[in-house]
Amino acid sequence: MATSFHSSTSISRVGFSSQFTGSNLASKSSVSVSLPSSLPNLTLKSVETSRQQSSRISAMSKAESGSFEQLNVDISLSPRVNSVKPSKTVAITDHATALAQAGVPVIRLAAGEPDFDTPAVIAEAGINAIREGHTRYSPNAGTLELRTAICNKLKEENGLSYKPDQILVSNGAKQSIIQAVLAVCSPGDEVIIPAPFWVSYPEMARLADAKPVILPTLISDNFLLDPKLLESKITERSRLLILCSPSNPTGSVYPKELLERIAEIVAKHPRLLVLSDEIYEHIIYAPATHTSFASLPGMYERTLTVNGFSKAFAMTGWRLGYIAGPKHFVAACNKIQSQSTSGASTISQKAGVAALGLGYAGGEAVATMVKAFRERRDFLVRSFGELEGVKISEPQGAFYLFIDFSSYYGVEAEGFGKIENSETLCRYFLDKAQVALVPGDAFGDDTCIRISYAASLTTLQAAFERIKKALVSLRPAVPA
Repeated sequence: MATSFHSSTSISRVGFSSQFTGSNLASKSSVSVSLPSSLPNLTLKSVETSRQQSSRISAMSKAESGSFEQLNVDISLSPRVNSVKPSKTVAITDHATALAQAGVPVIRLAAGEPDFDTPAVIAEAGINAIREGHTRYSPNAGTLELRTAICNKLKEENGLSYKPDQILVSNGAKQSIIQAVLAVCSPGDEVIIPAPFWVSYPEMARLADAKPVILPTLISDNFLLDPKLLESKITERSRLLILCSPSNPTGSVYPKELLERIAEIVAKHPRLLVLSDEIYEHIIYAPATHTSFASLPGMYERTLTVNGFSKAFAMTGWRLGYIAGPKHFVAACNKIQSQSTSGASTISQKAGVAALGLGYAGGEAVATMVKAFRERRDFLVRSFGELEGVKISEPQGAFYLFIDFSSYYGVEAEGFGKIENSETLCRYFLDKAQVALVPGDAFGDDTCIRISYAASLTTLQAAFERIKKALVSLRPAVPA
């Protein structure tokens, strides 16, 4: 039987659209759910109130005797969880994958995952780890072998001196970031996040009972943070500034001079820390260069540097990342990890040691991938630059293109409806061009759409032709 939902109040839509949530509401019993019209505020004091207003489910189950009895089950969720939005990138990627598995020829350019295989030397190290019996629990902070290798890497490539007890290895850089936010933020603290931003930053702040403070940037400024805007937004509650360079979703790279100006502002506020997300540091296109924020004068003691192996070494499935910073903060992250996941896979850590042994910046293996990414970037920038009503900031790193399509908003698409925003435009491209992209509103900028060029050049060429064809029937509503 189909599940029926009844609510006395209206329920706001959350996420990209129902088709992208991946939820399956079908069941063998009839369920009635009543939800409040608004979610409770994310404060510890609101928990009791939230429980009193909680959703309740009434289910009818037939007992063996043939009689029915009503069970009232409290299905309320934590206010902390209710405050968090689902990831649109994950939802769209999952939906596109499902379509492809059903035989629909969807081109998937939503996920931030390299299309290359993990370099053979790294893969062999993982295989050998299994064969040699490295299959037991890892020390919580990571093996001494890997943490020592990370220290050597940071010294040689980033000019940063750390000891192994200042390194915490985790199950991906994503875990490193959330643990850092939880470790340093108190309820009511402010986390400053330049937009466009990686989708998880604001939600991680909310999980820590902190308030995300979003600072917009301009495509005309290559989506780089204006130091004057930063200075005007810092308050006594400001606890953490998150920087990502090279950037997801824009591919922007912060020049050293701009980082120095930001550092001068940060230095005026003793309570303000910086989380520097450097996961894309090796995927960078000359003449752009990478600067680690912790290497700037006065920033070492207040910077938490996050990095990992997923992007540069094509190791997304190995789930391996790390954080480096002052021992006091890293120890706090270590404590959180000890009570959640514990140490990362010993097999992956052996592979990580092999990755760091490939040479400076990943050696030839990474250089080959970066060369391919650059060729793809150049093709997309050139091709989309020829289209009417499009604005582009050329990426200097990572493997994303963040394109401004806002001139098409307001256009009525035949057989589809009105293009109202980045979300509807992405649905239009999926329906009409069978290309999966991510709407910019997921990253805090509704004027743009993110295209991942972590796909073969042939695939990107086909995707561009489909998008171009889909745009033929549209005319920009306003001049670009």
